[in-house]
Amino acid sequence: MTHCILIGAPVDEGQRVPGCMMGPSAYRVAGLGRVLESLGHTVEDRGDVAPAPPAGETHPNSAIHHLPEVVAWTNALSVAGRSAMPDGMPIFMGGDHSLALGTVAGVAAHAKAADRPLFVIWLDAHSDFHTPETTTSGNLHGTPMAYAAGRPGFAPFPPFPAAVPAENICMFGIRSVDPAEHRMLQETEITVNDMRVLDERGIVAPLREFLDRVRAANGLLHVSLDVDFLDPSIAPAVGTTVPGGATFREAHLVCEILHESGLVTSLDLVELNPFLDDRGRTAKLMVDLVGSMMGQKVFDRRTRSF
Repeated sequence: MTHCILIGAPVDEGQRVPGCMMGPSAYRVAGLGRVLESLGHTVEDRGDVAPAPPAGETHPNSAIHHLPEVVAWTNALSVAGRSAMPDGMPIFMGGDHSLALGTVAGVAAHAKAADRPLFVIWLDAHSDFHTPETTTSGNLHGTPMAYAAGRPGFAPFPPFPAAVPAENICMFGIRSVDPAEHRMLQETEITVNDMRVLDERGIVAPLREFLDRVRAANGLLHVSLDVDFLDPSIAPAVGTTVPGGATFREAHLVCEILHESGLVTSLDLVELNPFLDDRGRTAKLMVDLVGSMMGQKVFDRRTRSF
């Protein structure tokens, strides 16, 4: 049994398609807490994080938008994550992926204090490996993995508490990488299991290889699950759709294997935009995937219409 701590992160400023701020409410309405309790876990909902007023930070890259707001969210979510980790498993309900600038920082600070290595699995169509200096879109939801990996160029963001070693990062399901990100990734030892790798090797072997490394190191494992990891045909409620994503079966298999590993210690749910959804279809699927990650098996799932 796990004590699950729900933390709302209604971040909307890291991208340009309004609606992600409604994500935490959608997860609650879709029954995330009820599903977790039905699996025998205890649930504590700490409500939505409220950042401090923006402080007016600037950056030479004029493409960047909402920088002060995202810095404020980063500070607030880092505090929320670090304070939640000793009490149970935080589940951050987003919000766009810029929230991970703060959530991973908070988890990393806890891991450093606990003297345990942090590992991150990034379930996403995108590598999110830009820095504020390299982004051309100005969308800061494309930067959290570079921040976590300790890449330079993140001022005026607070220094990342303990950079996640490249060999402790696994990108899974990637299929959209900008040239600047590609060049930077080639300089690292980050494991990039893009869709070509998964098509050739399947889901199970690459995932278990990474989990074996986590287990051998007695590591903490942060999972960041982006809606666009999934194929848009089954998960339309995201502003950054990329064809060719994980199928229903593949996504549930990933989550079941993560559960069987017993290694997951924190979780992001990001980029759900209920305004783009079809009768709650994507929100319900994401809740079901969390169920699989927390012990729900195929015979436990309800058959339902959208």
